[in-house]
Amino acid sequence: MPAPARTPADALDKLLRGNRRFADNAALHPRQHADHRSILTESQEPFACVVGCSDSRASVELLFDQGFGDLFVIRNAGHVAGRSVRASIEFAVDVLGVQIVFVLGHENCGAVKATIAAIRDGEQLPGSMPVLVERLRTHISDPDDPRPIRHHVAGTLADLPQESEIVRRAVEEGRIALAGGVYQLDSGLVELVEAPDGV
Repeated sequence: MPAPARTPADALDKLLRGNRRFADNAALHPRQHADHRSILTESQEPFACVVGCSDSRASVELLFDQGFGDLFVIRNAGHVAGRSVRASIEFAVDVLGVQIVFVLGHENCGAVKATIAAIRDGEQLPGSMPVLVERLRTHISDPDDPRPIRHHVAGTLADLPQESEIVRRAVEEGRIALAGGVYQLDSGLVELVEAPDGV
């Protein structure tokens, strides 16, 4: 069974090792039995907060091979870090004591495609969906960018400490790491995205 995460570096290593097991078809499916569920009825101590897309092909606990109580997962279309998402991240950092906040994008993201269409053609989504495009286009300005998802992940990583004093303080004090990656739908691997300077 994988060792517990004790530091931000351990937490990142635990995520990446789990992803490698998943991609290699050697997942352990840890902490998914009834006895473990009963242990968690009164409290939780996740080691990581993962901010990901709601896409049905990117199930976070599965692709990182983690179990109940391991991950505090926040998902919406395009992993857009608006106010409610930032509040949830702050809860994970300040109340639950996670060691890492991991921003997870994925290949072939529909929200990213919609943003590129809006930039290129002025095409707008109906209802409340334009709020996703508004946030995404702060990270994706060039519709011909060959790696828009990586730029969105990197932009989100840069935004978090600027927009949240709680996150910034936790990073400065070494209590958490900020990291991110892009999930490859075909291989199952998460490729790390280098965080911008100062993150």
